[in-house]
Amino acid sequence: MGKFKIKNVPTGIKFDLTAANGEVIATSEVYTTRQSCLKGAESVRKNGPVAPIEDQTVENFKQEKHPKFEVYLDKAGEYRFRLKASNGENIAFSEGYTAKASCLKGIESVRKNCPDAEIVDAE
Repeated sequence: MGKFKIKNVPTGIKFDLTAANGEVIATSEVYTTRQSCLKGAESVRKNGPVAPIEDQTVENFKQEKHPKFEVYLDKAGEYRFRLKASNGENIAFSEGYTAKASCLKGIESVRKNCPDAEIVDAE
């Protein structure tokens, strides 16, 4: 089972969604309060399993309604995804992947792990 690991950072508080093996599969923005961070984790739980994928790396991609996963290329040419909530706000981001297939596997891992992920404080 995945986990939302809540942790303090110098500029606020954030979460990492980890898979059962402990690998980080998505990270949140930095929030100013623990309560808003917990709301962000709940939003991932709610939206992650149902959000369609909008692949912005292909020409004339189909724009999806929110919530959605956006797959895109970063400035370094790596594939990344971000999960946007129903209101269009970014709620989770991935690391960079060299292959699009790996990025898509990351999205599937979020979908699989987020619904039942336990919320814990990071060590």
